[in-house]
Formats: sequence, structure tokens, C-alpha cells
Amino acid sequence: MATITVSAVNNRAPPFARSKLPVQVQISSADTVEDVKKKIAAKIPKFYASRQKLVLKSENKALADDTKLEEIGLAKGGDLEIKDLGPQAGWRTVYIIEYLGPLIIHPLIYNFPQVFFGKEIVHSNLQKFTVVMASLHFTKRLLESIFVHRFSHGTMPFFNIFKNSGHYWVLSGVLLAYDVYRPSYAANGPYIKGTQKDDENYLWIFASIWALFQFLNFSAHWTLRNLRPAGTRKRAIPYGIGFSLVSCPNYFFESMAWLTISVMTGSYAAYFFTAVSTAQMLSWASKRHRAYKKEFGKEYPRNRKAMIPFVF
Repeated sequence: MATITVSAVNNRAPPFARSKLPVQVQISSADTVEDVKKKIAAKIPKFYASRQKLVLKSENKALADDTKLEEIGLAKGGDLEIKDLGPQAGWRTVYIIEYLGPLIIHPLIYNFPQVFFGKEIVHSNLQKFTVVMASLHFTKRLLESIFVHRFSHGTMPFFNIFKNSGHYWVLSGVLLAYDVYRPSYAANGPYIKGTQKDDENYLWIFASIWALFQFLNFSAHWTLRNLRPAGTRKRAIPYGIGFSLVSCPNYFFESMAWLTISVMTGSYAAYFFTAVSTAQMLSWASKRHRAYKKEFGKEYPRNRKAMIPFVF
């Protein structure tokens, strides 16, 4: 057995740990960074493992949980520094909260126009298709969050819930629902009456294209799920529908599904949400693409783009 001394980064310990840091923990040569975190939490319960960022002294890069102490020269003891990441929330919980917002908002604004627009309206076929498609999309995302997704990181900062939820609740929830279900898009509205947007055949074409992208998005999620056995952080090169062209086909198919809704409705709010969410997914895809290439090196297919086939 050996001893590791853990002190606060820049001597800035959170209030609940000021009297307890530095703290010493007993370790064995086979221990990992995650084991150290658990031992710290045993001595300072409020400093639970997911709230901790452990770094080598005078460094800023977080040590991965599965890093063995012998790999960083601490098998026989030494020093580490700890930073408080703040209150944490589970990723699954965050996703559920994000998707519940628009899943409630769309039917609410659709079914109670007198509350939001001051009068009753006769819904157009476009509005009927949109509320069903939006509700099915977020129901799918909710069920995937509960039953399909496996997360390499168990938590995220608690206050990110408000930032992430704002994106979905405001942009794809309130803004989109208020725009598409307003009287101008009703059966006798100027954007609908006598136009192609009231033609059921036109709407079914778009709904079919949208459904295809939803299925392809689910297929990509299922492929990623099966790459990682439950309870592990194991990673492998993904193969399957879309993966021959891009590293993140799930993002590409989702952006295409929202673009389909945007073209179908002609809604500025739908286009705005599609643009913002696609920009965010491009950022995520780029980071994951770089991580794949760094991790797998020459084994990773060189012809893959990050998110958009043949382009990016």
C-alpha cells in the first residue's frame, strides 16, 4: 500500500471541503483514477466521484477515470490536485428533461389556440401533420434516452440543464409551435388556403421522407449502442448504415429530418431551429471525428467525413 495526497487546485477548495483538504488516501499499485475518486468520496461524502476533476500537480488536463496510477507514475504514491466541477446531473436525466419540453409544448399550443392566439381555429392538414411529426420525434428521442443510449460520461454540470433545455424548449418548442400553429397556418390562413401545403399527397411525401430519416437516425443510434457493452467504456470503430461515409450519421440524419420539416412547413422558426441545431451537431461531429482518428489511427477509414457526406 502507498499514499496519495490530494490537495485543491490553486488552494481553491469548495466550502464543504476546505477543512478536509489536503486529504490522504491509501492506494494499491493496481488502482485507477476512478478508485482514487471513490476513496476521496468516502472521506468527503459531498465530494462525490462525478463532481471531481483530478489532475497531476501543476497540470490542467483531467485524468481519465480508467487511467491506472502506474501509468502516471503514482503506483508508489505521490500528489494529485482536485477541482470541484460543481453539482452534477445524469446525462439520461438531462436528455429526458430536454425532450419533455417540446413534447408537452407542441400539443399544448396546438390544442388550445384560444389561449395562445385569442381565438379558435380550424387546423390545416399541414398543422395536423406537423404536430404528429414533432410529437413522434421527441417521443422517439425520449425513449432512446431511456432505453437505447449508453453514456461514456455519467454526468454533466447541473446548470447545463437550463442551457440545453432552453435550446429545445424555446427553439423547437415555443418558437416553432407558436409559428406553425398560428392562425396564418390554419385551414383558411393565407399561407395555406389554395396552396400546395394543403395537399395531403404533398404532405405525405414529406412525411415519408422524414420517417426514413428518423429510421436511419435510430439505426445509427442502435449501432453505437451495440459498440459499447453495458457498464463499460469500451470503444470500437462503428460500421453500418451511413458510417461508411461519415463518423456521425446520426447527426446527419437528424439534421435532414428537421430540414424536411422546414421545407414542408416553410416556417422561419423551423429553418432557424434546423440551422442552429445543425451548427451544434457539426461541432459535436467534428470533435468525435477527431477523437476517432486519434484513438484508432491508421485503422480508422480515411475516406469518412465528420458529418456531411463528401463535404465535412
